[in-house]
Amino acid sequence: MFFVFFVVNLFMANLEELILSGLARKSYKPLKPKALARKLGVTTPEYADFRRTLRTLADQGRIEIGKNHTIRAASPHGTVTGTYRRAGTGTGYVRPQYVEGQPGTEVRIAEYDSLDAATGDVVLVRLTTKPNRPGVRAAGKILRVLERASRNFVGAYFERDGQGFVRVDGTVFAHSIYVGDPGAKGAVADDKVVFEMVRFPSPEEHGEGVIVEVLGPRSQPGVDTLSVIRAYNLPDEFPEDAKAEAREAAFAFQEDDLDGREDFTGAVVVTIDPADARDFDDAVSVTRDEATGHWQLTVHIADVGHFAPSGGALDREARKRATSVYLPQRVLPMFPEVISNHLASLQEGRLRYVKSVVVDFTSEGQKTGVRFANGAIRVRKRFTYEQVLAHLEAETPPTADALVPDIYALLLRMRELAMLLRQRRAKRGALELNMPEAELEYDAQGRVSGAHFRKDDISHQVIEEFMLTANESVAELLAGLHAPFLRRVHPDPDPIKLESFAGFARSLGYKMERYMDRFTLQRILRDSTGKPEAYAVHYALLRSLKQAVYSPADEGHYALASEDYCHFTSPIRRYPDLTIHRQLGRYLRTGKAGGSMTELTALGEHCSKMERRSEAAERELVKLKLLTYLNERIGTEMEAVVTGVADYGFFAQAETLPVEGMVHVSTLADDYYYYEEATHSLTGQRGGQRYRLGDKVRVVVARVDLQRRQLDFRVAGRRPNDAPPKAAGRSKRRKE
Repeated sequence: MFFVFFVVNLFMANLEELILSGLARKSYKPLKPKALARKLGVTTPEYADFRRTLRTLADQGRIEIGKNHTIRAASPHGTVTGTYRRAGTGTGYVRPQYVEGQPGTEVRIAEYDSLDAATGDVVLVRLTTKPNRPGVRAAGKILRVLERASRNFVGAYFERDGQGFVRVDGTVFAHSIYVGDPGAKGAVADDKVVFEMVRFPSPEEHGEGVIVEVLGPRSQPGVDTLSVIRAYNLPDEFPEDAKAEAREAAFAFQEDDLDGREDFTGAVVVTIDPADARDFDDAVSVTRDEATGHWQLTVHIADVGHFAPSGGALDREARKRATSVYLPQRVLPMFPEVISNHLASLQEGRLRYVKSVVVDFTSEGQKTGVRFANGAIRVRKRFTYEQVLAHLEAETPPTADALVPDIYALLLRMRELAMLLRQRRAKRGALELNMPEAELEYDAQGRVSGAHFRKDDISHQVIEEFMLTANESVAELLAGLHAPFLRRVHPDPDPIKLESFAGFARSLGYKMERYMDRFTLQRILRDSTGKPEAYAVHYALLRSLKQAVYSPADEGHYALASEDYCHFTSPIRRYPDLTIHRQLGRYLRTGKAGGSMTELTALGEHCSKMERRSEAAERELVKLKLLTYLNERIGTEMEAVVTGVADYGFFAQAETLPVEGMVHVSTLADDYYYYEEATHSLTGQRGGQRYRLGDKVRVVVARVDLQRRQLDFRVAGRRPNDAPPKAAGRSKRRKE
């Protein structure tokens, strides 16, 4: 019953997205409902739902219906729908889904105009003022909360005046939430609890909730992880029918049965994964014709779909989850471990079913042919990235005892081909954004003992190039068949945001032409790499680009400079990849690969949303664990780089620890500092001391707020309570 409800809601949401995206296109001319339905590919059985969706959108003010019954997008100065987020100050911002002429422009919501909206909610907003120049936000007033992001929240329980309250984690709510009689569910002070919101707080009244689960004392090991799992509503248990189906698949699998597949078991095939990887869904092999110099790359991807047929219990649960969630020291897989860690895991020496992509290249790395197969392999060697790097950087070849010669020769071929492909990708304008990920370090008891940035070395780059090649090859096949499929779409950036980035880059001394193509951006990324401001530059460009999403829309992938791209290489952990596997399987059986534009649009929206939830949960837990680590190290000094500047202070990223904190301007007590927007800097009025994006600065861990997930630094050598000197010609301190 849940699945039916889920699919119906997904379908209706899909129709909304289909209609709004169609109306937002520049080429769109107002059409009557039937003509619009034909243009959008709505089928006859879907038409009744299409008409109901039109009426709903009109009632919400998101579309307009003219006197002659033609449909058009609502005026951008009327109402918009978008996702709300609340800042710590109480001011909110809504990112509209569609605003004609103002793509991505956020709408500012005063606290008293926010109703009872919470961060993540989808809201309907009446615009009260419109932007009068590029980069300036519109202002608005929330009319209605259309969809709640969640009704369950996590926080620390406490009692006051004989009543129970919860101080919610983060900055979602300004005030604690009343949860009724003390000791509900056996909660005691400082316990982390999950509660369901009965009445959301608004500017006029406080919220009210009811405790549904006690997680335990917040200092207890594992409670932090469980808190994030509950806060993001992540599923951590599989239903019995999904587990039963997985066990049946394991029982039916015969490891000596090739199942009519192409036999790749004699090929030299390897996997390369992180040392702590639990599932292995991709394997590669590279050969070269010594006479012609031509290359052949074969990418084998675990055939998960063989064990999880469409419509079954495993498929329903995987579709609902849409992605595996990789948390520190814990994975919430998309499939039960019987599938993800066994049947569909390409383990060394075991017969495994795969979908194979065989790509031929010239000696210069130009693609000349591609074929696809249902295959079977036996992985000859499982490598970690560290092992591959050690072999590739070694001054002398390894001995036969350390690594058999044919496998070492394979690694050398893999490196050579991957670098050829990487060079060709750069020539077509692909952007290499270097945003290193944090990796936590643990002691023998499993407690965080430090952290570092993951390295993007040649061992990672080899696998990345081969996976990109496989993804692109499958996408080109499906595009050539004119079949709708779930693409990985990265739309072209908004020119206004790019111009803002250009101004930022110029302030750092980089030459930027008026017209910025991908090659200009590529040059800035390359020139900044290795410099102190590299993180700030790469991060600023990332924020200027639109977010990559799953969608059947043919909009290309801007960052990769690819016209046709999809995700195919991780069906164990990403549901979109599984849909591509099924279409490829259909093609191998029938020569065709059908797909429903309507269904794929809804599925893409769902998978994109689940992906964002997964990434946010991972960031939240990494940040929480790092802050807990630093909370026991107040006063620690470290080198940092300024990554953001505002009138109230600056943000700094530690060089050796992947954590960012804020230095508030009030702690810069040696002078009066004023903000220079043009140069992204804070400058002292008397002494001329300046803190600018990219500058190195030594900071001290000054304060950690675990509840609000905030870290404060102060500049080393400055006492926080020092009185500032009197500024000449000024009678009072500058407002901060």
